[in-house]
Amino acid sequence: MTNQPHFHSQPFYHRDSYFLDVTSFTKRTNKWRCAVAAIFCSKVFVSLANEVIARKKSQLTSILRTPSYTVLSIQVGSNHDDDNMDQFNFSDDELKSFIEIVKEKNLDHLNQLGGVKGLAMTLQTHAENGIHGDTQEILRRQTIFGVNTYEKPPAKGFFYFVYEAFKDITIIILLVCAALSLGFGIAEHGASGWYDGGSIFIAVFLVIAVSAVSNYRQSRQFDKLSSVSNNIQVDVVRDGRRQKISIFDIVVGDIVYLSIGDQIPADGLFSDGQSLQVDESSMTGESEHVEVDGSKNPFLFSGAKVVDGYAHMVVTSVGKNTSWGEMMSSISRDNNERTPLQARLDKLTSSIGKIGLSVAILVLVVLLVRYFTGNTEDDSGNKEYNGSKTKFDDVMNAVIRIFSAAVTIVVVAIPEGLPLAVTLTLAYSMKRMMADQAMVRKLSACETMGSATIICTDKTGTLTLNEMKVTKFWLGKKAIDDNSTSTISSNILELLHQGVGLNTTGTIYKPTENAQPEFSGSPTEKAILSWVVLEMQMNIVDLQHNSSILRVEAFNSEKKRSGVLLRKNDDKTVHVHWKGAAEMILAMCSNYYESNGRMKVMDESERSAFQRIIQGMAANSLRCIAFAHKHIAEEELNYDEEGNVQDSLKEDGLSLLGVVGIKDPCRPGVKKAVEACKDAGVSIKMITGDNIFTAKAIAIECGILEVDMESNNEMVVEGVEFRNYTDEERMEKVDRICVMARSSPFDKLLMVQCLKRKGHVVAVTGDGTNDAPALKEADIGLAMGIQGTEVAKESSDIVILDDNFASVAIVLQWGRCVYNNIQKFIQFQLTVNVAALVINFIAAVSAGEVPLTAVQLLWVNLIMDTLGALALATERPTQELMEKPPVGRTAPLITNVMWRNLISQSFYQIAILLTLQFKGTTIFNVTDKVKDTLIFNTFVLCQVFNEFNARSLVKKNVFKEIHKNKLFLGIIGITIVLQVIMVEFLKNFADTVRLNLSQWGACIGIAIVTWPIGWIVKSIPVPENPVFSILKQKVRKRLKMTVAWFR
Repeated sequence: MTNQPHFHSQPFYHRDSYFLDVTSFTKRTNKWRCAVAAIFCSKVFVSLANEVIARKKSQLTSILRTPSYTVLSIQVGSNHDDDNMDQFNFSDDELKSFIEIVKEKNLDHLNQLGGVKGLAMTLQTHAENGIHGDTQEILRRQTIFGVNTYEKPPAKGFFYFVYEAFKDITIIILLVCAALSLGFGIAEHGASGWYDGGSIFIAVFLVIAVSAVSNYRQSRQFDKLSSVSNNIQVDVVRDGRRQKISIFDIVVGDIVYLSIGDQIPADGLFSDGQSLQVDESSMTGESEHVEVDGSKNPFLFSGAKVVDGYAHMVVTSVGKNTSWGEMMSSISRDNNERTPLQARLDKLTSSIGKIGLSVAILVLVVLLVRYFTGNTEDDSGNKEYNGSKTKFDDVMNAVIRIFSAAVTIVVVAIPEGLPLAVTLTLAYSMKRMMADQAMVRKLSACETMGSATIICTDKTGTLTLNEMKVTKFWLGKKAIDDNSTSTISSNILELLHQGVGLNTTGTIYKPTENAQPEFSGSPTEKAILSWVVLEMQMNIVDLQHNSSILRVEAFNSEKKRSGVLLRKNDDKTVHVHWKGAAEMILAMCSNYYESNGRMKVMDESERSAFQRIIQGMAANSLRCIAFAHKHIAEEELNYDEEGNVQDSLKEDGLSLLGVVGIKDPCRPGVKKAVEACKDAGVSIKMITGDNIFTAKAIAIECGILEVDMESNNEMVVEGVEFRNYTDEERMEKVDRICVMARSSPFDKLLMVQCLKRKGHVVAVTGDGTNDAPALKEADIGLAMGIQGTEVAKESSDIVILDDNFASVAIVLQWGRCVYNNIQKFIQFQLTVNVAALVINFIAAVSAGEVPLTAVQLLWVNLIMDTLGALALATERPTQELMEKPPVGRTAPLITNVMWRNLISQSFYQIAILLTLQFKGTTIFNVTDKVKDTLIFNTFVLCQVFNEFNARSLVKKNVFKEIHKNKLFLGIIGITIVLQVIMVEFLKNFADTVRLNLSQWGACIGIAIVTWPIGWIVKSIPVPENPVFSILKQKVRKRLKMTVAWFR
């Protein structure tokens, strides 16, 4: 019994089918011959029984029909699955030894096992076909070897956030006051004495609960987004088929394809590949790249990055058994990232808190002085303090009440809602941006994107669809169409097949003889492979069988070409093939082939003719790829001691085989997205590796360049030209450049640095490993989710999941929305704080009492801070945001427009509420208790109506599209219902009395006036320069004049 014959036509075969070398039986077979055959077959079945078959049965798709081969399909019984778990029969020590081989780089132990191939056989892995991909096989390997995940430190639970809320010093003081008030109140008044202290307790616990729930939910949201960002897609081969799977589904024995920019998903061994170099700095801290090969150093570590070359890797350990898994299991990740905006808000909160503390101390001193001097009265009109006649409990209750009121002023003054608003806004926008194909990796990018002034974007896959197809082929100076491929010489076809099929990182998989081939790899590789297989009739199996690869030079974005050195197995001739950017390959050529196979010398006129052909294709938005070849004499090759070719591939004296033009159409909607960015005051610069003619054509098609600007040399440059400018020239011209063609990653980095030095906020898109420096340098790095390498993604702030520029424009809109929502809430929150502070301070100083009690202020703090933040922080982006210029780096958080709105509303509320405080009993002919309830109710309703005003800082129509924000309307409804309950049903708790319909109507009437005030105030123009900068300039001017006068 044998495996598949070496001349079988299929590239992959299945191990569940076997060939039996027996002579075919004829009709006249004698009985003894039948007996011999039966005995022979029995022996075969016995040998098969010794192998426990763990793979899914499948039929051989096609076999060579010769009389010397017979197929036996072995049917495995149902009880076979029960034996799967025992197939490996590894002891714990053996499993540990497999893990230690890579961890300790134990080459001797690896050689004892037969090297990489021997270990792969031990793991029942086929070097080309990989493992079987059926569910049973994967589960079996996961059970024996483990899964590719590691134990993370436990997430912060709900009670952690409760504890954090309790750590607030003002909350602790209020709880102490509540406890003292509760104790003295019950001691003095019995069971009914718990109201004051108990009310504060309940209000404080409500504030803590709401804060903890909000923070807990946002923490869970961030954890969820983090797990999505860690779900990397990895290329593996299973059942002979290359496919993408989640990094979490990698199992021991998998064959993983690695290329430049990939993160190594598990520990493993180098099986096959060329020129592989990895960055192990994440593991070892060493910045020097490590060369990996099959003999001296085949060890690959999880978490390392591929920086050059490509390889196939056999996975030997996963998850917590890897060095990376061990390290990550011990690291506690803290997602409490502080964004620049949060840092600015912390300063604002601190400043407001200091003002509030000062006011609270003044109120405390005034109230204590008035109490102990006998200037305060109780509800019956009697003096509260009568010297030694006053009971100690009464004194303590009064002092605690005064102290509670002062502390509550601090609680209200400090806008705790600001951090919550930022957290809610960021969490909400991150969730929505994920639905809009943008995954935020760094919170700061959400807000910074709103300030972006320039976006530097790639072309391929971002502005275009990345759905490539070869539409033009030039052989010599003749365009070859679909009907004239038969005129191409067989020698040229063979060279083309070699130059495409062997000089590629793509793969071809054909499940059955008559099935359509499946192509894997980059879009460019898939387009070229598809063309050469379907139109040039390339047979990849025969090609690989007839050739041996000696050396490979992998493609990267700087060289813009790749090469292969190969030897034909039949005549032992050696050939070098290059493939890459057409004009670069053309510069390496001295000859060219015609379709009849003749080679011609390429003089300058011929070279000019080819340049015109390339430019003509490029002007039609085609990406031009050229192929070149050279025959190498065996004696020109130098080998090292291991038999590998040492020298680099020859790059001169090549013969041009042909040029293909690949069409990559622009994405639908990209022109509209570019126009939207321009309308928003954001400049778009296209940076591409394509030649200048293709770049111009695509830029015009996308709306980045106008047709009349095409010939402007300052707007369209090549990377080498930009690189060779002096520093002064670059700084002068960089703003005018719209398109940079044939650029390297260094050119992109250079442009970003120049733009930042000129004060721009720069967003950059990138997909390659070499884009990492530019992505890190930019204010906002945008990596591509489909074509982007793991290195690029890790260097970025946001990952564009669909690689679409329209998604970049949406991210810009969301960035502005985040900033705008926070500004709305700041305006709303400060209006509440200013009004509450001024009212309580004036009332305390003048009347010796505060109209808003501790519980009422805590209630206002709860519904306005938490519910208000939730209502205003979840507004979706509007088109109006894209009609304003970007916010600069140093723009103040509170603008002149916000000051105008804030001061007008605060002044109205203060005037109305102080009028009620001093004249309310007379105006409404009510008792002091009813008056205080009217003040409390009016104050809360003013904030409810002002919440509508806060929906837009500038627009007068605050009801536009309000029906689309169901959450806002729901929160307004909940706030009103809760306020009615507080006033009408929780009288003892809130220290209120019931109001009649006319009194409710008066409260609503007063509060609703905030709408026309908002409408009128928004008509008042304000200067563009910040008001404080204007005041500073005037003060400086006065100082200069004063100094000059004295002189």
